[in-house]
Amino acid sequence: MTDSTPTPINPRATSGVAPLRHTVVIPNSIDMVTLFGPGDEHLGIIEKRLGVEVHVRGNRVTLSGEPGGVELAEKLIDELVAILRTGQGITAEVVERVESMLRAQTATSERPADVLSHNILSNRGRSIRPKTINQKRYVETIDNHTITFGIGPAGTGKTYLAMAKAVQALQAKQVTRIILTRPAVEAGERLGYLPGTLTEKIDPYLRPLYDALHDMLDPELIPKLLAAGTIEVAPLAFMRGRSLNDSFIILDEAQNTTPEQMKMFLTRLGFGSKIVVTGDVTQVDLPSGTSSGLRIVEGILDGVEDLAFVRLTSHDVVRHKLVARIVAAYDEFDERSTRRSAPTELRQNRRFDTRRADTAKKDHE
Repeated sequence: MTDSTPTPINPRATSGVAPLRHTVVIPNSIDMVTLFGPGDEHLGIIEKRLGVEVHVRGNRVTLSGEPGGVELAEKLIDELVAILRTGQGITAEVVERVESMLRAQTATSERPADVLSHNILSNRGRSIRPKTINQKRYVETIDNHTITFGIGPAGTGKTYLAMAKAVQALQAKQVTRIILTRPAVEAGERLGYLPGTLTEKIDPYLRPLYDALHDMLDPELIPKLLAAGTIEVAPLAFMRGRSLNDSFIILDEAQNTTPEQMKMFLTRLGFGSKIVVTGDVTQVDLPSGTSSGLRIVEGILDGVEDLAFVRLTSHDVVRHKLVARIVAAYDEFDERSTRRSAPTELRQNRRFDTRRADTAKKDHE
């Protein structure tokens, strides 16, 4: 794709590193406007994020800047070309995601183009794909294990990707039904005091699952599948006493299960079924003093075969950019709080040990 070896240009006095000028030749089959965006929007992102200058003439792209930035810019353009060759379009978001993946890339990492081209499901001209390397690993883990736990903050696609895999399995006739469930635990409200029937009270807690279904299936088909029992959306309490065969079962908001509920749910697994459990252990709405089943389950099931845990982070947030920043800020705050509280806890433990020793001494005397 390139027609020359990188050559140094005038050194920058401020950095002490000889900058490079490097020319990249884009294949004739690639539309330059699609590649670099309307008004060269994508070029602007490359220049801003990588600190390089980009000049385009025909299908020749000249990159100028410090060696690391030029090398990364060439890799980025290569990945964008590879994505276009799969028939996908490119947006500013895609450019930013590819750049982030390349920065975090290791020798064993997958190519960003392979991650972003991994098609799970298509509906009404819209494809659902993982958008980060961790998300692709999560999807592959679901394929390769009977039970998968997806743990991470809001916006990381835990439930959405699991539901896409469930719909894919149903369409491929790998299962005969999809069961979507959530614990009906409310943040600061009591269900009994809400107006309406039991169904009307519970529906708001299951609404996110219905919303995701509408993204993945034709709207007119969903009521038929629900009426036939092919898709079931129900609170966790309705799972008790059942054995679920040939089903794709998703437990969402699992941080709001008790240890007993988690055990009950996992033991509903029947023959030919698959389970995905999703949740965010930092957003537990259980009453004070009640343990979260999701928080302790890894310690209980560690080492059990055909079962896997996948952790997603703020780097995997695929909602508005600000959501990722908010999640990262809260993570940093929690870390600082933990560091500040550690010395206090240590002093309290020492005082307790001292009092216990004094008591033991008096008892002995």
